[in-house]
Amino acid sequence: MGAMEKIKEIEAEMARTQKNKATNYHLGTLKAKLAKLRNELLVESAGSGGGPSEGFDVARLGDARVALIGFPSVGKSTLQCKLTGTESEAAAYEFTTLTCIPGTMHYKGGKVQVLDLPGIIEGAAHGKGRGKEVIACARNADAILIVLDAGKEGLNRHREILETELETVGIRLNERPPDVTFNKKKAGGVRFSSTVPLTKLGPDPEGLATRIMREYKINSADLLAREDISVDQLVDVIVGNRMYKPCCYFYNKIDMITIEEVDKLARMPHSLVGSVSKKYNIAEPLEDDPLKAMIWDYLGLTRIYTKRKGTQPDLAEPVVLSKIRKGTTVMSLCQNISTQMLRDFNFAMVWGKSAKHSPQRCGVNHPLTDQDVVQIVTKTNTQQRQDKNYQSMVQGFSDKYHKKKFDAKKKKQGKLRR
Repeated sequence: MGAMEKIKEIEAEMARTQKNKATNYHLGTLKAKLAKLRNELLVESAGSGGGPSEGFDVARLGDARVALIGFPSVGKSTLQCKLTGTESEAAAYEFTTLTCIPGTMHYKGGKVQVLDLPGIIEGAAHGKGRGKEVIACARNADAILIVLDAGKEGLNRHREILETELETVGIRLNERPPDVTFNKKKAGGVRFSSTVPLTKLGPDPEGLATRIMREYKINSADLLAREDISVDQLVDVIVGNRMYKPCCYFYNKIDMITIEEVDKLARMPHSLVGSVSKKYNIAEPLEDDPLKAMIWDYLGLTRIYTKRKGTQPDLAEPVVLSKIRKGTTVMSLCQNISTQMLRDFNFAMVWGKSAKHSPQRCGVNHPLTDQDVVQIVTKTNTQQRQDKNYQSMVQGFSDKYHKKKFDAKKKKQGKLRR
């Protein structure tokens, strides 16, 4: 029996089983087996390809990356054109877009890469309609924008289907990782503890956790739960390859439905309604609109202005930091500009909402907020000489210089011999 048949069999058994305290232990074991089989399918598909698929290997550019996910003919290509100005083929028939088409959205001084992906269908997580390539691009994105057809949502449940497909491949939408510490060991057995009452794991949480670990052939581990987790969250922690992505939903073509239906869709969580053709909640590429603002907020981007000593801050080109990538601290700012700046960092002067007084002298762990002004002050020569790593740093620079000089001399001798 193949993996797909086993998955269908377990899903059918879970559907037949009533959910109560008596069956919680059995359902937890079935969920662990189901997650293991799905993970095996993902590993097989990743190993059999032999490399990235043609048309889906896109270089990462900009301050963040957003992937457009949706069914065919919901307006993804037209939406990307309005966001980025990129010309993408759009037509009235399905599957117009066959590869990943990148574009850059310019907003508030930042650059956001927007990927227009081919439409996916139900069963995409198992390879239907190049679904695996599309979902692989979504896993590498910082956030996901799901585009839905407002006229078809009431009957077809496209939102629910897309959420299920992404969850099947280990993408968790608008969730945070559970506050659980899990460490594997070579010996010692399973040690399970918690700081809060666990009400979602049945009468015997330790026995359930041990049974799930043994499904993955884990016989020794330490697990500490600091919040009331569910069986699904416990399985996610043990598997360890889950991706937690912010996700927003855009209901397109609202000009085709009634005002009552628009109001119902607008009240859905993490949702925005609009129409690309009628320019409802969406404007031209360089204009401000609610959709661009929503994408910016979900990406957690922060603009930081830098200044030199004795000069005005540079308000034309901000440094854009991301909470998802490197964070929004002074250390993240230094890493974004130069690693040498972080090495020679002494202190920072900060003006803005994050400062208790202006200016405030801060260290590398100071959290920054949007539109803060930062001046980085580096160590003086005397301070650098007092550093314990100064001699090794100087020796490293000397080795690089002499190696470069030796390579240049060797190259010159090779040309003379010719």
